[in-house]
Amino acid sequence: MNDAPVGVIKVFLADDNLIVREGVRALINRHPDLAVVGVAEDYDGTVAGATQAEPHVLVTDIRMPPSFHREGIDAAKEVRKRHPGTGVVILSQYDDPEYAVSLLSEGSAGYGYLLKDHIAEGNQLIEAIRTVATGGTALDPAIVEALVRPVTSSGELNESEEALLALVAEGKPIKAIAASRGLPAEAVDAEVEAVFLKLAQGVSAGNQGALHQLRLLHQAIVDREEQGETLSRLLPGGIAEKLRLEGRRIGETERMEVTVVMSDIRSYSAIAEHADPSQLAGQLNTHRAAMNHAILGEGGTVMQFVGDAVMAVFGAPVSTQDHAERAVGAALQMHSLQDEINERWLAEGLPEFGLGIGLSTGEVAAALLGSEERLEYTLVGDTVNLSQRLQQLGSAGETVLSEATLRALSFKVETVALDPQLVKGRDTPVLAFKLVAHYQSPTTTPESATSSSPASTQGDTP
Repeated sequence: MNDAPVGVIKVFLADDNLIVREGVRALINRHPDLAVVGVAEDYDGTVAGATQAEPHVLVTDIRMPPSFHREGIDAAKEVRKRHPGTGVVILSQYDDPEYAVSLLSEGSAGYGYLLKDHIAEGNQLIEAIRTVATGGTALDPAIVEALVRPVTSSGELNESEEALLALVAEGKPIKAIAASRGLPAEAVDAEVEAVFLKLAQGVSAGNQGALHQLRLLHQAIVDREEQGETLSRLLPGGIAEKLRLEGRRIGETERMEVTVVMSDIRSYSAIAEHADPSQLAGQLNTHRAAMNHAILGEGGTVMQFVGDAVMAVFGAPVSTQDHAERAVGAALQMHSLQDEINERWLAEGLPEFGLGIGLSTGEVAAALLGSEERLEYTLVGDTVNLSQRLQQLGSAGETVLSEATLRALSFKVETVALDPQLVKGRDTPVLAFKLVAHYQSPTTTPESATSSSPASTQGDTP
Protein backbone atom coordinates (compact mmCIF):
# COMPACT_ATOMS: atom_id res chain seq x y z
CA MET A 1 0.00 0.00 0.00
CA ASN A 2 1.63 3.23 -1.15
CA ASP A 3 -1.29 5.58 -0.59
CA ALA A 4 -2.86 6.84 2.61
CA PRO A 5 -5.72 9.22 3.38
CA VAL A 6 -4.92 12.92 3.73
CA GLY A 7 -3.83 13.71 7.27
CA VAL A 8 -2.57 10.19 7.98
CA ILE A 9 1.13 9.77 8.82
CA LYS A 10 2.69 7.40 6.28
CA VAL A 11 5.18 4.95 7.78
CA PHE A 12 7.76 2.76 6.03
CA LEU A 13 8.90 -0.22 8.10
CA ALA A 14 12.26 -2.04 7.78
CA ASP A 15 13.35 -5.13 9.76
CA ASP A 16 14.89 -8.39 8.58
CA ASN A 17 12.95 -10.39 11.20
CA LEU A 18 9.55 -11.27 9.75
CA ILE A 19 7.90 -11.80 13.12
CA VAL A 20 9.13 -8.49 14.50
CA ARG A 21 8.26 -6.67 11.29
CA GLU A 22 4.70 -7.95 11.15
CA GLY A 23 4.20 -7.38 14.87
CA VAL A 24 5.27 -3.76 14.58
CA ARG A 25 3.16 -3.33 11.43
CA ALA A 26 0.06 -4.57 13.30
CA LEU A 27 0.84 -2.28 16.24
CA ILE A 28 1.13 0.77 13.97
CA ASN A 29 -1.95 0.00 11.87
CA ARG A 30 -4.14 -0.14 14.98
CA HIS A 31 -4.04 3.67 15.06
CA PRO A 32 -6.22 5.49 12.50
CA ASP A 33 -3.80 8.41 12.13
CA LEU A 34 -0.93 6.08 11.08
CA ALA A 35 -0.55 3.78 8.07
CA VAL A 36 2.29 1.46 6.99
CA VAL A 37 2.84 2.14 3.28
CA GLY A 38 5.75 -0.25 2.67
CA VAL A 39 8.16 -2.73 4.22
CA ALA A 40 11.72 -3.92 3.59
CA GLU A 41 14.19 -6.38 5.09
CA ASP A 42 17.61 -5.03 4.03
CA TYR A 43 19.53 -1.84 3.21
CA ASP A 44 18.82 -1.75 -0.54
CA GLY A 45 15.13 -2.52 -0.07
CA THR A 46 14.81 0.16 2.59
CA VAL A 47 16.42 2.91 0.53
CA ALA A 48 14.60 1.99 -2.68
CA GLY A 49 11.25 1.40 -1.01
CA ALA A 50 11.28 4.53 1.11
CA THR A 51 12.48 6.62 -1.83
CA GLN A 52 9.48 5.45 -3.85
CA ALA A 53 6.87 5.54 -1.06
CA GLU A 54 8.00 8.94 0.31
CA PRO A 55 6.81 8.21 3.86
CA HIS A 56 6.54 10.80 6.57
CA VAL A 57 8.41 8.46 8.95
CA LEU A 58 10.87 5.57 8.47
CA VAL A 59 10.89 2.97 11.27
CA THR A 60 13.91 0.69 10.97
CA ASP A 61 16.04 -1.88 12.75
CA ILE A 62 19.80 -1.18 13.02
CA ARG A 63 21.39 -4.43 11.86
CA MET A 64 20.07 -5.86 8.60
CA PRO A 65 21.49 -7.61 5.52
CA PRO A 66 23.88 -7.58 3.86
CA SER A 67 26.51 -7.22 6.63
CA PHE A 68 24.35 -6.88 9.79
CA HIS A 69 26.36 -3.90 11.02
CA ARG A 70 24.47 -0.57 10.99
CA GLU A 71 22.49 -0.73 7.76
CA GLY A 72 19.41 0.79 9.36
CA ILE A 73 21.17 3.98 10.44
CA ASP A 74 22.96 4.30 7.08
CA ALA A 75 19.71 3.71 5.18
CA ALA A 76 17.89 6.29 7.32
CA LYS A 77 20.49 8.95 6.59
CA GLU A 78 20.38 8.15 2.87
CA VAL A 79 16.59 8.46 2.84
CA ARG A 80 16.85 11.79 4.66
CA LYS A 81 19.29 13.04 2.02
CA ARG A 82 16.82 12.16 -0.73
CA HIS A 83 13.74 13.36 1.15
CA PRO A 84 14.70 15.98 3.79
CA GLY A 85 12.18 16.18 6.59
CA THR A 86 11.50 12.45 6.76
CA GLY A 87 11.20 11.42 10.40
CA VAL A 88 13.24 8.41 11.55
CA VAL A 89 12.62 6.00 14.43
CA ILE A 90 15.37 3.45 15.07
CA LEU A 91 14.27 0.24 16.81
CA SER A 92 17.18 -1.48 18.49
CA GLN A 93 17.91 -4.26 20.94
CA TYR A 94 21.12 -2.44 21.94
CA ASP A 95 21.15 0.10 24.78
CA ASP A 96 24.75 1.00 23.91
CA PRO A 97 24.80 4.80 23.38
CA GLU A 98 27.29 4.37 20.52
CA TYR A 99 24.44 3.81 18.07
CA ALA A 100 22.42 6.77 19.35
CA VAL A 101 25.47 9.04 19.11
CA SER A 102 26.04 7.88 15.54
CA LEU A 103 22.41 8.53 14.67
CA LEU A 104 22.37 12.01 16.22
CA SER A 105 25.80 13.12 15.00
CA GLU A 106 24.25 15.56 12.51
CA GLY A 107 21.48 16.81 14.81
CA SER A 108 18.54 15.30 16.70
CA ALA A 109 15.56 16.96 14.98
CA GLY A 110 13.22 14.36 13.50
CA TYR A 111 15.05 11.35 14.99
CA GLY A 112 13.94 8.76 17.52
CA TYR A 113 15.78 5.82 19.11
CA LEU A 114 13.76 3.17 20.97
CA LEU A 115 14.68 -0.16 22.50
CA LYS A 116 12.69 -3.10 21.13
CA ASP A 117 12.12 -4.38 24.65
CA HIS A 118 10.13 -1.23 25.45
CA ILE A 119 8.04 -0.60 22.32
CA ALA A 120 5.07 -2.55 23.64
CA GLU A 121 4.96 -0.40 26.79
CA GLY A 122 2.03 1.97 26.46
CA ASN A 123 2.17 4.01 23.25
CA GLN A 124 5.92 4.67 23.24
CA LEU A 125 6.42 3.71 19.58
CA ILE A 126 3.25 5.44 18.41
CA GLU A 127 4.11 8.68 20.22
CA ALA A 128 7.66 8.52 18.87
CA ILE A 129 6.33 8.25 15.30
CA ARG A 130 4.05 11.23 15.82
CA THR A 131 6.87 13.22 17.43
CA VAL A 132 9.50 12.71 14.72
CA ALA A 133 6.91 13.33 11.98
CA THR A 134 6.78 16.95 13.17
CA GLY A 135 10.52 17.38 13.65
CA GLY A 136 10.74 16.40 17.31
CA THR A 137 13.14 14.03 19.05
CA ALA A 138 12.13 10.79 20.80
CA LEU A 139 14.73 8.86 22.77
CA ASP A 140 14.25 5.83 24.99
CA PRO A 141 14.85 6.86 28.64
CA ALA A 142 17.56 4.20 28.96
CA ILE A 143 19.49 5.81 26.10
CA VAL A 144 19.06 9.33 27.50
CA GLU A 145 20.38 8.10 30.84
CA ALA A 146 23.42 6.55 29.16
CA LEU A 147 24.12 9.73 27.19
CA VAL A 148 24.08 12.06 30.19
CA ARG A 149 25.43 9.67 32.83
CA PRO A 150 28.56 11.12 34.46
CA VAL A 151 31.82 9.38 33.60
CA THR A 152 33.84 8.07 36.53
CA SER A 153 37.52 7.37 36.48
CA SER A 154 37.94 5.02 39.46
CA GLY A 155 40.24 7.53 41.16
CA GLU A 156 42.91 7.49 38.45
CA LEU A 157 42.49 11.14 37.46
CA ASN A 158 43.36 14.20 39.49
CA GLU A 159 40.76 16.78 40.49
CA SER A 160 41.29 18.99 37.44
CA GLU A 161 41.07 16.04 35.05
CA GLU A 162 37.94 14.79 36.80
CA ALA A 163 36.30 18.20 36.31
CA LEU A 164 37.28 18.33 32.64
CA LEU A 165 35.98 14.83 31.94
CA ALA A 166 32.70 15.64 33.73
CA LEU A 167 32.18 18.65 31.43
CA VAL A 168 32.73 16.48 28.36
CA ALA A 169 30.35 13.81 29.68
CA GLU A 170 27.66 16.43 30.26
CA GLY A 171 27.84 17.41 26.61
CA LYS A 172 29.67 20.70 26.94
CA PRO A 173 31.18 21.80 23.59
CA ILE A 174 34.97 22.15 23.46
CA LYS A 175 34.66 25.85 22.61
CA ALA A 176 32.44 26.44 25.64
CA ILE A 177 34.88 24.66 27.95
CA ALA A 178 37.76 26.62 26.44
CA ALA A 179 35.96 29.95 26.90
CA SER A 180 35.16 29.19 30.55
CA ARG A 181 38.80 28.35 31.23
CA GLY A 182 40.32 31.14 29.13
CA LEU A 183 42.21 28.71 26.88
CA PRO A 184 42.36 28.09 23.11
CA ALA A 185 39.97 25.41 21.89
CA GLU A 186 42.92 23.43 20.48
CA ALA A 187 44.54 23.28 23.91
CA VAL A 188 41.37 22.00 25.56
CA ASP A 189 40.90 19.42 22.82
CA ALA A 190 44.42 18.16 23.48
CA GLU A 191 43.71 18.02 27.23
CA VAL A 192 40.58 15.98 26.65
CA GLU A 193 42.46 13.50 24.48
CA ALA A 194 45.17 13.24 27.12
CA VAL A 195 42.55 12.48 29.77
CA PHE A 196 41.07 9.76 27.57
CA LEU A 197 44.50 8.21 27.07
CA LYS A 198 45.24 8.32 30.79
CA LEU A 199 41.88 6.73 31.52
CA ALA A 200 42.66 4.01 29.01
CA GLN A 201 45.66 2.93 31.10
CA GLY A 202 43.29 1.99 33.89
CA VAL A 203 40.90 0.01 31.71
CA SER A 204 41.42 -3.70 32.20
CA ALA A 205 41.75 -6.12 29.32
CA GLY A 206 38.41 -6.79 27.65
CA ASN A 207 36.91 -3.40 28.57
CA GLN A 208 38.42 -1.33 25.78
CA GLY A 209 34.89 -0.60 24.55
CA ALA A 210 34.55 1.93 27.39
CA LEU A 211 37.28 4.09 25.90
CA HIS A 212 35.77 3.66 22.44
CA GLN A 213 32.43 4.96 23.70
CA LEU A 214 34.02 7.98 25.35
CA ARG A 215 35.78 8.90 22.12
CA LEU A 216 32.56 8.55 20.16
CA LEU A 217 30.78 10.82 22.63
CA HIS A 218 33.59 13.36 22.44
CA GLN A 219 33.54 13.33 18.63
CA ALA A 220 29.77 13.68 18.48
CA ILE A 221 29.90 16.78 20.67
CA VAL A 222 32.61 18.31 18.49
CA ASP A 223 30.73 17.50 15.27
CA ARG A 224 27.56 19.18 16.46
CA GLU A 225 29.21 22.19 18.05
CA GLU A 226 28.51 24.46 15.10
CA GLN A 227 24.81 23.56 15.31
CA GLY A 228 24.73 24.67 18.92
CA GLU A 229 23.32 21.34 20.01
CA THR A 230 24.57 19.12 22.84
CA LEU A 231 23.39 15.86 24.28
CA SER A 232 22.33 17.64 27.46
CA ARG A 233 19.66 19.51 25.48
CA LEU A 234 17.81 16.22 24.88
CA LEU A 235 16.40 16.59 28.40
CA PRO A 236 14.59 19.68 29.74
CA GLY A 237 17.24 22.15 30.85
CA GLY A 238 18.87 21.51 34.20
CA ILE A 239 16.86 18.43 35.07
CA ALA A 240 19.57 15.85 34.39
CA GLU A 241 22.04 17.85 36.49
CA LYS A 242 19.55 18.27 39.32
CA LEU A 243 18.73 14.57 39.39
CA ARG A 244 22.38 13.62 39.44
CA LEU A 245 23.26 16.00 42.26
CA GLU A 246 20.22 15.42 44.45
CA GLY A 247 19.51 11.76 43.68
CA ARG A 248 15.73 12.13 43.75
CA ARG A 249 13.56 9.03 43.88
CA ILE A 250 10.63 8.18 41.60
CA GLY A 251 7.43 9.75 42.91
CA GLU A 252 9.21 12.13 45.28
CA THR A 253 7.63 15.57 44.94
CA GLU A 254 8.94 19.07 45.52
CA ARG A 255 6.65 22.07 46.04
CA MET A 256 7.81 25.07 44.04
CA GLU A 257 6.53 28.55 43.18
CA VAL A 258 6.76 28.90 39.39
CA THR A 259 5.34 30.61 36.33
CA VAL A 260 4.07 28.32 33.60
CA VAL A 261 3.96 29.43 29.96
CA MET A 262 1.67 27.71 27.49
CA SER A 263 1.52 28.65 23.80
CA ASP A 264 -0.62 27.37 20.98
CA ILE A 265 -0.87 28.06 17.24
CA ARG A 266 -4.19 29.58 16.27
CA SER A 267 -6.21 27.80 13.53
CA TYR A 268 -3.58 25.08 13.32
CA SER A 269 -6.10 22.41 12.28
CA ALA A 270 -7.15 24.53 9.29
CA ILE A 271 -3.49 25.06 8.36
CA ALA A 272 -2.77 21.32 8.62
CA GLU A 273 -5.80 20.45 6.51
CA HIS A 274 -4.43 22.28 3.47
CA ALA A 275 -0.66 21.98 4.01
CA ASP A 276 1.71 19.36 2.65
CA PRO A 277 2.72 17.19 5.65
CA SER A 278 6.44 17.39 4.92
CA GLN A 279 6.24 21.16 4.50
CA LEU A 280 4.25 21.50 7.71
CA ALA A 281 6.78 19.34 9.57
CA GLY A 282 9.53 21.72 8.44
CA GLN A 283 7.53 24.74 9.62
CA LEU A 284 6.87 23.12 13.00
CA ASN A 285 10.56 22.37 13.39
CA THR A 286 11.46 26.00 12.65
CA HIS A 287 8.76 27.22 15.04
CA ARG A 288 9.89 24.90 17.84
CA ALA A 289 13.53 25.90 17.45
CA ALA A 290 12.56 29.57 17.79
CA MET A 291 10.37 28.94 20.84
CA ASN A 292 13.16 26.89 22.41
CA HIS A 293 15.59 29.77 21.83
CA ALA A 294 13.25 32.32 23.41
CA ILE A 295 12.55 30.19 26.48
CA LEU A 296 16.15 29.11 27.10
CA GLY A 297 17.28 32.70 26.55
CA GLU A 298 15.33 33.72 29.65
CA GLY A 299 16.51 30.76 31.71
CA GLY A 300 13.32 28.75 31.34
CA THR A 301 12.80 25.01 30.98
CA VAL A 302 11.02 23.61 27.93
CA MET A 303 8.82 20.89 29.39
CA GLN A 304 7.23 19.53 26.24
CA PHE A 305 6.15 20.09 22.66
CA VAL A 306 2.75 18.52 22.02
CA GLY A 307 1.64 18.95 18.42
CA ASP A 308 1.47 22.71 17.91
CA ALA A 309 1.56 23.52 21.65
CA VAL A 310 4.58 24.46 23.75
CA MET A 311 4.78 24.23 27.53
CA ALA A 312 7.59 25.84 29.53
CA VAL A 313 8.23 26.63 33.17
CA PHE A 314 10.25 29.33 34.90
CA GLY A 315 11.43 28.68 38.44
CA ALA A 316 11.91 24.91 38.03
CA PRO A 317 13.80 22.65 38.28
CA VAL A 318 16.02 25.34 39.84
CA SER A 319 14.07 27.80 41.97
CA THR A 320 14.35 31.51 41.07
CA GLN A 321 12.70 34.62 42.50
CA ASP A 322 12.19 36.40 39.16
CA HIS A 323 10.35 33.59 37.37
CA ALA A 324 7.36 35.80 36.46
CA GLU A 325 9.57 38.50 34.91
CA ARG A 326 11.51 35.90 32.93
CA ALA A 327 8.30 34.28 31.72
CA VAL A 328 6.94 37.59 30.46
CA GLY A 329 10.22 38.33 28.68
CA ALA A 330 10.14 34.90 27.05
CA ALA A 331 6.52 35.33 25.90
CA LEU A 332 7.34 38.66 24.30
CA GLN A 333 10.31 37.20 22.47
CA MET A 334 8.31 34.14 21.37
CA HIS A 335 5.89 36.50 19.60
CA SER A 336 8.73 38.57 18.15
CA LEU A 337 10.68 35.61 16.77
CA GLN A 338 7.53 34.10 15.29
CA ASP A 339 6.70 37.44 13.63
CA GLU A 340 10.14 37.41 11.97
CA ILE A 341 9.60 33.83 10.80
CA ASN A 342 6.12 34.68 9.48
CA GLU A 343 7.55 37.43 7.29
CA ARG A 344 9.84 34.90 5.60
CA TRP A 345 7.06 32.34 5.26
CA LEU A 346 4.64 34.82 3.69
CA ALA A 347 7.30 35.75 1.13
CA GLU A 348 7.64 32.03 0.33
CA GLY A 349 3.89 31.50 0.06
CA LEU A 350 3.68 29.50 3.30
CA PRO A 351 0.98 29.92 5.97
CA GLU A 352 1.95 31.97 8.99
CA PHE A 353 1.64 30.85 12.61
CA GLY A 354 -0.20 33.13 15.06
CA LEU A 355 0.47 32.40 18.74
CA GLY A 356 -1.83 32.68 21.71
CA ILE A 357 0.15 32.53 24.99
CA GLY A 358 -1.04 32.09 28.57
CA LEU A 359 0.98 32.70 31.77
CA SER A 360 0.00 31.47 35.20
CA THR A 361 1.92 31.83 38.48
CA GLY A 362 1.50 29.71 41.57
CA GLU A 363 2.53 26.61 43.46
CA VAL A 364 3.08 23.28 41.71
CA ALA A 365 4.31 19.87 42.72
CA ALA A 366 7.36 18.90 40.65
CA ALA A 367 8.12 15.21 40.52
CA LEU A 368 9.73 12.36 38.63
CA LEU A 369 6.83 10.12 37.68
CA GLY A 370 6.83 6.71 36.02
CA SER A 371 9.07 3.70 36.50
CA GLU A 372 12.77 2.86 36.21
CA GLU A 373 12.15 2.08 32.53
CA ARG A 374 10.28 5.28 31.67
CA LEU A 375 10.64 8.53 33.62
CA GLU A 376 9.12 11.95 33.12
CA TYR A 377 9.75 15.19 35.00
CA THR A 378 6.25 16.55 35.54
CA LEU A 379 4.56 19.58 37.05
CA VAL A 380 1.20 18.97 38.71
CA GLY A 381 -1.23 21.55 39.99
CA ASP A 382 -3.89 24.10 39.15
CA THR A 383 -1.21 26.56 37.96
CA VAL A 384 -0.44 24.29 35.01
CA ASN A 385 -4.10 23.83 34.11
CA LEU A 386 -4.81 27.55 34.36
CA SER A 387 -2.02 28.47 31.93
CA GLN A 388 -3.67 26.21 29.35
CA ARG A 389 -7.05 27.90 29.87
CA LEU A 390 -5.57 31.39 29.70
CA GLN A 391 -3.81 30.80 26.39
CA GLN A 392 -7.23 29.99 24.91
CA LEU A 393 -8.35 33.54 25.74
CA GLY A 394 -5.66 35.13 23.59
CA SER A 395 -5.98 35.73 19.87
CA ALA A 396 -3.02 35.44 17.51
CA GLY A 397 -0.18 37.62 18.79
CA GLU A 398 -1.65 38.06 22.28
CA THR A 399 -0.42 37.09 25.76
CA VAL A 400 -2.81 36.62 28.68
CA LEU A 401 -1.58 36.84 32.29
CA SER A 402 -3.19 35.47 35.41
CA GLU A 403 -3.84 37.84 38.28
CA ALA A 404 -1.11 36.08 40.28
CA THR A 405 1.42 36.59 37.47
CA LEU A 406 0.65 40.29 37.28
CA ARG A 407 1.03 40.62 41.04
CA ALA A 408 4.39 38.82 40.95
CA LEU A 409 6.00 41.22 38.48
CA SER A 410 8.55 43.63 39.91
CA PHE A 411 8.25 46.00 36.96
CA LYS A 412 5.26 47.75 35.43
CA VAL A 413 3.60 46.46 32.29
CA GLU A 414 0.63 47.75 30.36
CA THR A 415 -2.34 45.41 30.48
CA VAL A 416 -6.03 45.41 29.69
CA ALA A 417 -8.29 43.69 32.20
CA LEU A 418 -10.62 41.08 30.75
CA ASP A 419 -14.09 40.44 32.03
CA PRO A 420 -14.10 37.74 34.73
CA GLN A 421 -13.80 34.42 32.91
CA LEU A 422 -15.40 31.09 33.74
CA VAL A 423 -12.88 28.47 32.67
CA LYS A 424 -13.05 24.69 32.70
CA GLY A 425 -12.02 23.21 36.05
CA ARG A 426 -12.78 26.38 38.04
CA ASP A 427 -15.96 27.01 40.07
CA THR A 428 -15.36 30.75 40.35
CA PRO A 429 -14.55 33.30 37.62
CA VAL A 430 -10.89 33.95 36.86
CA LEU A 431 -9.37 37.42 36.60
CA ALA A 432 -7.08 37.70 33.59
CA PHE A 433 -5.20 40.48 31.83
CA LYS A 434 -4.05 40.88 28.23
CA LEU A 435 -0.49 42.15 27.97
CA VAL A 436 -0.06 45.26 25.84
CA ALA A 437 3.65 45.44 25.15
CA HIS A 438 6.29 45.62 22.48
CA TYR A 439 9.15 43.16 22.22
CA GLN A 440 11.97 43.59 24.70
CA SER A 441 15.37 41.90 24.49
CA PRO A 442 15.73 39.14 27.11
CA THR A 443 18.69 41.07 28.49
CA THR A 444 16.67 44.28 28.82
CA THR A 445 14.28 44.84 31.70
CA PRO A 446 10.90 45.94 30.25
CA GLU A 447 10.36 49.61 30.92
CA SER A 448 7.32 51.13 32.50
CA ALA A 449 4.50 51.74 30.04
CA THR A 450 1.77 54.35 30.14
CA SER A 451 -1.75 54.19 28.80
CA SER A 452 -4.74 56.46 28.61
CA SER A 453 -7.13 53.52 28.63
CA PRO A 454 -9.15 53.36 31.85
CA ALA A 455 -9.27 49.57 31.54
CA SER A 456 -5.51 49.17 31.81
CA THR A 457 -3.29 48.51 34.81
CA GLN A 458 0.36 49.36 35.31
CA GLY A 459 1.40 46.25 37.17
CA ASP A 460 0.16 47.47 40.53
CA THR A 461 -2.01 45.20 42.63
CA PRO A 462 -5.20 44.71 40.61
